[in-house]
Formats: sequence, C-alpha cells, structure tokens
Amino acid sequence: MQFNSQCQECSRLATFLTEIKEKHPSYYCAPVPSFGDTNARLLIVGLAPGMHGANATGRPFTGDHAGIILYQTLYDFGFSNQPVSVSTDDDLKLKNCRITNAVKCLPPANKPKGEEIRQCNHFLQAELKSLPGKSIVLALGKIAHDAVVRACGRKLSEFRFAHAAEHQPNEKLILLDSYHCSRYNTQTKRLTTEMFASVFARARELIRNN
Repeated sequence: MQFNSQCQECSRLATFLTEIKEKHPSYYCAPVPSFGDTNARLLIVGLAPGMHGANATGRPFTGDHAGIILYQTLYDFGFSNQPVSVSTDDDLKLKNCRITNAVKCLPPANKPKGEEIRQCNHFLQAELKSLPGKSIVLALGKIAHDAVVRACGRKLSEFRFAHAAEHQPNEKLILLDSYHCSRYNTQTKRLTTEMFASVFARARELIRNN
C-alpha cells in the first residue's frame, strides 16, 4: 500500500497526534512522508518522527538532534546539496538517496508498540518494492532493521542486527545496519562520527560496484 498522509490505522498514535496538535498548532502532526530522490538507490530507514523534529516539520530527521549528523554525513558523501535540513521549504535536495521511517507517526515517548510497527510495515513494503534493482537500504537502529527484514518477508532470526553489518534479504537489496544517530548514541559515543561515516562510505562503495 502506498503512503497515506491521512492514515489513522493505529488509534493510539492518531489520538496522540491530535493531542500534540492542540498543544502545538503549528506542528505537522500527521504521518510523515519519505523525503528525497524518488529513483534513489540508497534508502535510509529510521525509527519514527521525533516530537520536535519530523513531527513538527513534516520532513524526516529535520528539526532534531539526530538530523544534524545525518544530513552532514549525507552532504559529505555527495548524497545532498547542502549539509543541513531546516524545513520543507528550504533548498535541500537529496541525490540518489531517500529517507523514510519504520513508523510514520510520532509515538508517545518515541516508543512505538510492536503492533504499531507491524501495522505500518505495509508502507515500507511498498517503498522497498519501488526501489530499483541492486539498491542499498540503510537501517538506523534495530527497530528499523527488523522492519526492513519483515517487509522483505523474511524471519528476524535470519538477520541479526549489528553496527556495520551487511545482509541480503532478497536478490534486489543489500541491507546495511548502523546504530541510530540519536542524541543518546552520539553523546555517549556508542556511535561516533567516524563510525557513522564508515557506514556511508560502504554504502557509496556498494552503489558504485553494483
């Protein structure tokens, strides 16, 4: 099923978005669409919109801490025309890259329930099917990794998440793993700038050689 900006299939999330919209009338507060090149060979999959990030701006990883390192790294490796993402009406363009989330709506405490992740998975399935052959999917965190594996119709036990791990869930895709570029992970040095860059260097290499 293609993306639906009016989706309310998860009642808890729909109710939460309504509550947030009342507190923050200027916020986007709806399922957040993917952003970037529609013909991209690199698809980045995050967890879910952040409260004051994508949920506010309507663009993945825009307006929150996680987006700082992500968009800078995309720029460093030639996947974008500028190193920052400010709003949906800035001049940012992604090149051969698109960004999406495993869960399209902001969840309370940034923690979606298992059934919400599964309910939203059909949108990711459609997105993966739209990718050209020999594409790279970069999962930011285990929830995103598991969502990609599930969207490919494979068992989670077949593909274990690990930073910088590579998997091939089907003949069309290569799945790369990275720790999520969250504030917690970067400030605790679980994910360093160098670690993140190395994953993108590998993605660039795979695109070039396949």
